[in-house]
Amino acid sequence: MSQIPIFDDSVLKAICDILGDTSRGLTGSEIGRLLQESNIEDLIPGFTKRDRLFEALNQRQKQDGCANNILSFIYKAMNPVRYTKSPHIFEERRFELNKALAFAGFVLGEDGKFREISIVQTLSEAQERAGKLYKQLLSRNAHADILLFCRAELLQDNYFHAVFEATKSIADKIRQKSNLASDGSKLIDEAFGGDSPMLAFNTLQTETERSEHTGFMNLLKGLFSTFRNTTAHVPKIKWDINEQDALDMLTFMSFLHRKLDRCVNTRSGI
Repeated sequence: MSQIPIFDDSVLKAICDILGDTSRGLTGSEIGRLLQESNIEDLIPGFTKRDRLFEALNQRQKQDGCANNILSFIYKAMNPVRYTKSPHIFEERRFELNKALAFAGFVLGEDGKFREISIVQTLSEAQERAGKLYKQLLSRNAHADILLFCRAELLQDNYFHAVFEATKSIADKIRQKSNLASDGSKLIDEAFGGDSPMLAFNTLQTETERSEHTGFMNLLKGLFSTFRNTTAHVPKIKWDINEQDALDMLTFMSFLHRKLDRCVNTRSGI
């Protein structure tokens, strides 16, 4: 990689604030290990994570006369392999980092690699680059599977395909839990229908629980009838989904994902 100009203090501080965040950032031991792997001196190991990172990275770029080792450190910290069990954390950190990196002319891809972009001048432009819809879903604490299945579309604020891909994630989870191969309403009937359903949202011991189970089953069928079946046959230009519609649809699907996470396979022990 060619020599990268030194990052402005404000950009570097923003990066360190994200990676050194108290609750959502790297741990102290992770920071120490990554600095060592990057051959960057850990100058103030006893300080807060943010200050510790900033001091180490800032001194290294001043020593080098370039920011190459800053990107090398971020690359190691954001290696996708480290996030195989927590892909939502990877996406959250990547989203926040890209807002800061945009001011330095870089963006971090979902493959963990950097590419150069034109330098942004305003915060709103940086947020738009990072993905406005994705940010709003994060603020709503959307289910990780919604973010995982839709990340490419969400980063482009592509409402039509974001919703379309999210419906696929619902069907995929039901198939994983039931080992069925069907789709749409047929999948819902096979998995949740009948007097002794394969998948159950509760114990089905009372009339109230049975009614609740049927209600969620109908919500799932309604989802496929309304969005999946329609979008599969209607050209994108004729399917009008605005930002608010997309947020509401995806939040609803996030709710269904949480219910599916808790449903049980009644035949798993057979």
